[in-house]
Amino acid sequence: MSSSLLWAVDVYGKVYSLSTTRGRWERDEDTLLELKRVTAGQRCSWGIGCDHHVYLNIDPGEVPIRYREETYENQRWNPVDGFTDVLLPTDRWAWSDLTGVTAQPLHSFLLPSDSWEWEGDWYVDQVCAGGDPTETGGWEYAVDFPANFSREKKWNSCVCRRRWIRDRIYKARGSWTKIPLDHPKQPPLPLSDISCGGWEMSDQPGRYHFLWGVSQQGQVWFRSGILPQVPEGQCWEEVEAPREVAQISAGPGDLLWAVLWDGQLLVRTGICLDSPTGSSWVVVDSPPVKEGGTIHVAVGVSVVWAITKDYKVWFRRGVNSHNPCGSGWISIGGEMMMVDVGLNDQVWGVGEDRGLYFRKGVTPSEPSGRGWIPVSWSPPFPSLLSSAGCEFGGQVTNASHGSVLTCEDSGDTELLLTTTPPRPQDTPKAFIPTSDSFISSLVADREPLRTPTPSPKKPPQGKDGEATPAPMCNVDLEAAQSPHGEASSLGRAGDMGPPTSVATYPLGLEPSLGLGEEDGPVWAWISGGGCDVDHTAQMTWLRPAGTEEHSPSVWVRKGSMRWWRDWKPYRWVDVGVALEQSTNVNGKRDAIFFIYFTQYDEKKYLHVFISDVTVLVPVLKENSHHAFAVYTSDSTKQRWPLILAAQTEKDMADWLSLLAGCCCEARGIRGTPSRQALWSVTSKGDVMVHEPSPCLEALAHTLPCDMMFWLQVPGHLRCVESNSLGVVWGIGYDGTAWVYSGSGRDRATLHTQTDGRTVYIYENQRWNPMTGYTDKLLPTDRFPWSDDNGFTECTKSTTHPPSPQWSWVTEWAVDFAFSGGTDKEGWQYAADFPVTFHGNKSLKDFVRRRRWVRKCKITLTAPWQEVPPIPLSDITVLPCLAQSSMEQVPVWGLSDKGDVLCRLGVTPQNPAGSSWLHVGTDQPFKSISIGGGHQVWAIARDRAVFYRGSVSASNPAGECWYHIPSPPKQSLRQLSVGRTSVYAVDENSNLWYRQGLTPSYPQGSAWELISNNVTKVSVGPLDQVWVIADWVPGCPSELSVPGAVCHRLGVGPMQPKGQSWDYGIGVRYLCHRRMGTLWVCRAPTNPPRSSISTHSPVCA
Repeated sequence: MSSSLLWAVDVYGKVYSLSTTRGRWERDEDTLLELKRVTAGQRCSWGIGCDHHVYLNIDPGEVPIRYREETYENQRWNPVDGFTDVLLPTDRWAWSDLTGVTAQPLHSFLLPSDSWEWEGDWYVDQVCAGGDPTETGGWEYAVDFPANFSREKKWNSCVCRRRWIRDRIYKARGSWTKIPLDHPKQPPLPLSDISCGGWEMSDQPGRYHFLWGVSQQGQVWFRSGILPQVPEGQCWEEVEAPREVAQISAGPGDLLWAVLWDGQLLVRTGICLDSPTGSSWVVVDSPPVKEGGTIHVAVGVSVVWAITKDYKVWFRRGVNSHNPCGSGWISIGGEMMMVDVGLNDQVWGVGEDRGLYFRKGVTPSEPSGRGWIPVSWSPPFPSLLSSAGCEFGGQVTNASHGSVLTCEDSGDTELLLTTTPPRPQDTPKAFIPTSDSFISSLVADREPLRTPTPSPKKPPQGKDGEATPAPMCNVDLEAAQSPHGEASSLGRAGDMGPPTSVATYPLGLEPSLGLGEEDGPVWAWISGGGCDVDHTAQMTWLRPAGTEEHSPSVWVRKGSMRWWRDWKPYRWVDVGVALEQSTNVNGKRDAIFFIYFTQYDEKKYLHVFISDVTVLVPVLKENSHHAFAVYTSDSTKQRWPLILAAQTEKDMADWLSLLAGCCCEARGIRGTPSRQALWSVTSKGDVMVHEPSPCLEALAHTLPCDMMFWLQVPGHLRCVESNSLGVVWGIGYDGTAWVYSGSGRDRATLHTQTDGRTVYIYENQRWNPMTGYTDKLLPTDRFPWSDDNGFTECTKSTTHPPSPQWSWVTEWAVDFAFSGGTDKEGWQYAADFPVTFHGNKSLKDFVRRRRWVRKCKITLTAPWQEVPPIPLSDITVLPCLAQSSMEQVPVWGLSDKGDVLCRLGVTPQNPAGSSWLHVGTDQPFKSISIGGGHQVWAIARDRAVFYRGSVSASNPAGECWYHIPSPPKQSLRQLSVGRTSVYAVDENSNLWYRQGLTPSYPQGSAWELISNNVTKVSVGPLDQVWVIADWVPGCPSELSVPGAVCHRLGVGPMQPKGQSWDYGIGVRYLCHRRMGTLWVCRAPTNPPRSSISTHSPVCA
C-alpha cells in the first residue's frame, strides 16, 4: 500500500500528519504554522489559517506541476516597412491572446504566488497551429484577422502572428503555502470552514478537486478554476444559500451537505462536471434529538455522518448520487466532537475526550462499521524533533504566515523565551474555540504573565565587547539555552512601565511537543480525505478495542439488474440496486431496497421498505427467464408489482434469498413455518407460507390481505393442504403426493423432490379450395402455431420450459389423447375458430387443429418427503384448532383415476401415515373436502355432489354416500368444508354457499349465490372464507390475470355468509390453503381458467 497522510490539528492550531507507512505522528516543519481546520483530498490538502487565509499543501510527486503561459505577437504588412507591429485601429492588440481580445504583453505575466517559479525565459513556438514546424521564425500568415493562419507566406498575406511560450513550475510541494487573494475581486474572507471533494466524479487521469468554503457571515463560496495544472484555482464564486450556513462537507463524488446555524441540514443537488456548483438546495431534517440540531456533517462517496449538539453520532441511510438526500437517520454508538469521511468511506473522529478515533469494520457492504478504535499517539523520534525545529539550531525562525501574532503585532514589547517545562495545571481545557481569534480563545485559560524581574545575567556582547540593545524581535540565545533552565526576563524599554501587551512565539525551542502533550496533543480537528486505509489494512497505530462494541450498524449489498418499467413505453431498463439493512441498539433490524436508474440524463431512484414487502415471487416475463416480482401493500392496491430480472438464475436465487431473509428479520420470523401458518401455491408451482398474527381473524382488528407477508418455501407443488397440528400434504403436477418434513426439530429433513409438467402447443390450419388445408390463415385468424386460446404465438422453437430449472425429457409429439377425439393424424375439425372441435371431418369444417405435447421435469432439494405409490389428483386434511387432541389426523385423497382414498396412521409425529384405505364409489370423483365434525363432501366427474355419512374417529371411512343436488343449471367443480358451512365453485366461477346445515341434517337444504369471478375457495375451521379471484377492481388490463387472494369480511355466527371482500395480493395463485387455527383450503383438480371476466367478486 502506498504511503498516504492523515492530518490533524490540535487546539493550539499546530498541524500534525501521520504517514500510513511510518506509523508515527510528525509535526509540520513550519512550527509557526497555525491552522484552524484542514480538509484533505487525493494528493492535496487545504487549510484555514488563524490569519483567516486559505493554505494549500500538495503532496510531493515525481511529476512536476507545470503551467504554460502563452501570448501572441501580431503584425500587419505595410508598403513602407513591411511587417510591423503598427496595426490598424480595428485590429487586435500587438500582443494578445489567441482571440486577440485581451492585451497580453510579455511584461504583464506575473507569477500568481510565491509557490511558483519561472522555468526559463520566453521563447518562440516553432510549431504552427496545424502541428507542422515553421521555417520563418515561428510566424504564421493570413489574409486578415481573424482568418485561417498557415506557415506559408503568400502574395496576399497581409497579417502574421507567432506564439511566445514560457513555462512556470510549482515549487512548493510538500509544504503549506498561502493561496493568492483574488484581484481585483475581493475574497470571501474570513472563512470559517472549507471542504474539498469531487475528485471521483471523472474517470479521466487529470482529476481535479472542488473546493467549497463558508464565511463567518454564513455565505457559501466555491473555488473555481482548480485544475491539475492550476492547483490553487482562480477565484471564489458565491453560491446562494437560503439561510446562513455554519459548516459544509463535500464528498469525493457529487455529494455536498451543509449545516445551518439553526441545526438543519442542506443538500446541494445537480452537481456534475458541467455544473460543479449544482442547481438547487434541499432542506433535510436533522437527526431526531430532543434539543438542538446538527453541529457537524461529514460526507463520503455514498455515506453521510452527522454530529448533533449532544455529541451523538448519526448515520444517514440510502445516500448516493441518485438519492443525495438519503432516506433516514440511524443512531451510531459513541460521542464525538467531529467526524470526517476519508478514502474508501473510512471514518475518523475527534472524541469528546479530545482523542482521535477510527471507525473499524467499514466496508462497502457495511458502511456504518462496527465500533470505534483509538488512534495511538506516537511522538516523533528525537531526530525528527530536531528536523521539525524542536531543538534550537542557533537561529530564530521567522513568524509563520499562519499565525495571527506577528512582530508588528507586538509593538515595542520585547520577547520572553522560556525552556521551563510546563506544569500539569497549565494543560488547557478541552473545548472547541468559538472566537474568530483562534489563538486568543485558546490561550484565554492560561495563567497571565507576571511582570518579570531584571536578570542578573549580562546582556549579550557585541563584537566590541559593548552591550548591544536587543532589537524588537531578537532573542537572548544564552538565556534560552541556560543549563539551569531559568527563565529569561523582559527588559524594560528605558523607564517605561510594564508592557501593555505580551506575545509568545512558538519558535520551536520547547523540549517537549507542546503544552500538555506528554500523553498526546489535545486534538481539535482531523481530516482523512487523503488517508488510504481500508478495512483489511493492519495498522500498528490503531489500538484495538478491549471488548467488542455492539452498536447500531448498517449493512449494504449492491448489484445490477434489469427493471420492468411500469409506464409507457413498457420495457426493460438497466438499473443499479442496493439492499440496505440497519440494526438498532436493541438488535431489531429493518431494511430498504433501492433501485437507481437514469431517465433523460436525470438520476432517479425508487425505494421499497422491506417491512412493507408482502411477497417475493419468481415470475415468467417476456424476454427474461430470471425475473421476480416484489409486492408491497401499495403496489398490491395499485396492481403494479416491482418486477426485476437478474443476469443468471443463481443471481436471482441469491437476491430472493437475501431479500426474504431481510423480510423475515424485520418481522421477527425465524426457523421453519409454524403449525399455524397459511400455505399457498402459485400458478408457477412455488409454495408460499404466511405466519399469522394472533389478530389475523379478530373481527375488530382484521389484518388486511394486502399487508400479509408471504414467504417462499423450497419445493414445487400444484396444491397444498395442512392443519394446525403441523400436518402438511401436497401434490405435484405429475400427481406425486408429498408430505412436509420441515416441521420437526431435526434439520436434516431435505429430500430430492421431482415434478413433471406437460407443455402443449397447437398447430392451426384453414381449408383452401386450391391447396386444401394450409397454414396460410386469414388475418383475423389465430397464429399458425399458438396456445389454447390462439392469442399467443407458440412455435416449437420458441416454446421453452417454465423456467431454467426445468429440462425437457421428451421431444415434441402429436397428442392423440385429446378430449373430443382426433383422426389418425391427430387433427380436430370445426367450422371456424373458435368453436367446438371434433375428431371427424365433415363438409362444413373449414378449420382444423392438433395438439403437440412435450414433457419437462424439475429436480430440486426441498423439505418434502414422497408418499408412494398412488398418484393423486386431490388431497384434504381435517382442519382443527391448535389445542385439538386426536390420535390420528383424518386425511382423504383422490387418485388420478378418481378413486376415493383415506390415509391411515397420520399423526403429527408421522405426518406421512402408514397406508391407504380404499373407499368405494359408483363413479370417479374430482374434488373432495373434509371439515369440522368429520364432514366429507365430494364432487364426481359427472358434476354430481355427494356427502359421506357416518365418518368418525372410530370409523374413518364412513358408511355410505348421499347425493346432494347441485345449484340450478350449474355444475360444481370444487368445494371446501368448514366447521358449519360449505362453499363451492361452479364451472362459471360462481361462488355458492350451502344453506341449512345443522348437526341433525348435515346435508343442508339449498345453495345460495355469494359472488362471481372466483377460481378457488377455502373455508377454515372457524368458517372464515378465502378465495382466489379471477379479477379484482382496479387491476390494469396489462395485469388482468387470475390469481388474487381475497378474504371474506364480516363472517360470524350471525352472518355466516359475510358482508364484503378484502382484495389482497395478486401473484397468479393457483390455490390457497389456510391451515392452522383458523383456515383450511381445498385443492383444485384443474388449473385456473385463462379467460378474464369483466366482473369482480361482489357480495350477493
